[in-house]
Amino acid sequence: MDASKDASPKELPLGLDASTEEEYASQSKLLQEFTSISSIDKAWTFKSNSGMGSQAMFSISQANLLANKRRKFILSAIISKESSSFVNFQWAQFPIEMGGVSTIVPSPSGSKLLVVRNPENESPTRFEIWSQGQVEKEFHIPQSVHGSVYTDGWFEGISWNSDETLVAYVAEEPSPSKPVFSDLGYKKCSASTDKDSGSWKGQGEWEEDWGETYAGKRQPALFVISISSGDVQPIKGIAKSLSVGQVVWAPSTEGSNQYLVFVGWSSDPRKLGIKYCYNRPCALYAVQAPVYKSEANAFEFKGSPIKGSCVLNLTQSISSAFYPLFSPDGSFLVFLSAKSSVDSGAHSATNSLHKIDWPVNGQLSAPAKIFDVIPVVQCSEDGCFPGLYCSEFLRNPWLSDGSTMILSSVWGSSQVLLSVNVLSGDVKCISPTDSKFSWNLHALDGDNIIAVSSSPVDLPGIRYGCLVEKATRNTTWNWLDILSPIFRCSEKVRSLLSSRQFDILKIPVKDVSSCLTKGSSKPFEAIFVSSNSKKNGVCDPLIVMLHGGPHSASLSSFSKSLAFLSSIGYSLLIVNYRGSIGFGEEALQSLPGKIGSQDVSDVLTAIDHVIDMGLASPSSIAVLGGSHGGFLTTHLIGQAPDKFVAAAARNPVCNLSSMVGTTDIPDWCYVETYGIDGKNKFTEAPSAEDLGLFHSKSPISHIGKVKTPTIFLIGAQDLRVPMSNVLQYARALKERGVEVKILMFPNDVHGIDRPQSDFESFLNIGVWFKKYCK
Repeated sequence: MDASKDASPKELPLGLDASTEEEYASQSKLLQEFTSISSIDKAWTFKSNSGMGSQAMFSISQANLLANKRRKFILSAIISKESSSFVNFQWAQFPIEMGGVSTIVPSPSGSKLLVVRNPENESPTRFEIWSQGQVEKEFHIPQSVHGSVYTDGWFEGISWNSDETLVAYVAEEPSPSKPVFSDLGYKKCSASTDKDSGSWKGQGEWEEDWGETYAGKRQPALFVISISSGDVQPIKGIAKSLSVGQVVWAPSTEGSNQYLVFVGWSSDPRKLGIKYCYNRPCALYAVQAPVYKSEANAFEFKGSPIKGSCVLNLTQSISSAFYPLFSPDGSFLVFLSAKSSVDSGAHSATNSLHKIDWPVNGQLSAPAKIFDVIPVVQCSEDGCFPGLYCSEFLRNPWLSDGSTMILSSVWGSSQVLLSVNVLSGDVKCISPTDSKFSWNLHALDGDNIIAVSSSPVDLPGIRYGCLVEKATRNTTWNWLDILSPIFRCSEKVRSLLSSRQFDILKIPVKDVSSCLTKGSSKPFEAIFVSSNSKKNGVCDPLIVMLHGGPHSASLSSFSKSLAFLSSIGYSLLIVNYRGSIGFGEEALQSLPGKIGSQDVSDVLTAIDHVIDMGLASPSSIAVLGGSHGGFLTTHLIGQAPDKFVAAAARNPVCNLSSMVGTTDIPDWCYVETYGIDGKNKFTEAPSAEDLGLFHSKSPISHIGKVKTPTIFLIGAQDLRVPMSNVLQYARALKERGVEVKILMFPNDVHGIDRPQSDFESFLNIGVWFKKYCK
């Protein structure tokens, strides 16, 4: 008997039908080709052992869809600079995979490499010290000493001392003991950690965490490890109300105490979400570093050098201070400040750069005098520096003059490279001014620069900036393209990208008379991506792309997911509405208090602008956004119900009146609803008036007008916009007969950035838009 004749018809996956399955298969194959493109995460340079040239080491990552993780590699290259117009990178034949590695940190001389491996369970944290040819030391630090080392990019701080014998770092404080119970009830003073079948551990008192992406993390604390013995010393005297991060060693001075400088965030009265939220007050602190006595195999402290306390607040006169960095000669300390965010309540705003002089004798006093290097720019003239939008430095961003640092910063819709003279305050854009590409700084090679530039339609490429003229105000670099094996892609992807083009459009504000400041009346920008040629004079369907925040920005850099959507036949209108970073403080602060109106108006104005230019057809427009971009997406399909044929929203804010009681950032709801007054209005117990205003500002207030088919993508572990917020809105649409599709990712947080989840998200978005955009 032929069993195949009796086989039941093929069962399609839930949410697919025969008409979309072929599209699903076709798009998934192309998306995989985009997803496989690697990225550079970090880079370092070292002097060559021969004294000729230098060596670069790149940390690379690539999505591993099968494992649902990112592979991490190290790839090295020998740099031979023959002139300012020719540099050769001789690449290693193969990269080396760094499986299980959480972070790597080279020592200042480049002779040692610290490798940290955080556990995925209750196992010890592993520290490895590598030299050129071998692993010299390996230490296992048990959970009773500390938990995982922070490698999150914010609390994270790992710093070698100058003689490379000690490493200071930030790790999770040991978990407090929990109550133990048995069949006889509570067991008093049970310090045993052994498992006992006759007892069980209770939960104990709940502790706040720092919200989104920090679930289960209680308290980042400061430690020092000796790399000769593996002895670990917790730094004592820091108040429990401070969460610490970004630690660096202060310069050592013969015969004086050595200090650690770190950032402290207060948890008083409670911890609010800190991810993407620079409005959390913080300060720089100094604490005496322990001295390791090798003959005794032990740490010891000298007498406390700081009067009245063992911890000194260095920046009492400013509401925000982070990312401390010492000058090469140790004479001053520079740091970034988000005081405009803290003072206004906006989650992100225009930053400033400051410095304090460091005493040559090592004798500290407080408070230190703070000097402004780059102040907050309120409103710049056209083409001029719009302000500092940078949240970190390289660990060594200094040119050989010891006073000029190189950094990346957002400037309009692009990221650029800046040189900043910390003594004079002179700021200069050093990436090519005629380029609309975005530039990302990765390392310095002496006075030369290793960066990556890209655009929405151009793959990333390594650029080497050779110093041409070394003068105070006329320093210039010659930018060379470096052939690299890192950003390889298929011929199909390369061909599709070559058929696309992009531009950055200036969009005039629709109603200038309502603008209260000069900055808010200036044109905003949108990045427009399209085909090089129209087919039969017909425009491709348009996807309107909206960033979250709202105080962030979409940049003119390469995005695999957006390049994929463009490559399957769409034009993209990527709108940086007023309130985005990169355009000055006045433009940014024009949005709080006007969300759901000013930002919606800007997006509609941008759409009309490209239609009027003949770049888009009004009959085939889709809209896509996440977080606040999802807030705008769901607002737009309610306020302009006939404008869009399809919509996609990733973890969108749909109902502020329910979000305020469940999010990790309830203060955001107040500030964006009320404006700057919201900072003082914020309470954990919203009034009926508050809830009414929240509802009126929310997309759900327009839900009766929505008719656009909408796909929702939800991270079930999202603490920023909990899934109940999205489900309420999606279910209400279904109730009204609107076509809705929901994808729920059970282990994802707000960003939905796990490789499989990101892949499935954009695949479904692409298929959804193909179904409705004709």
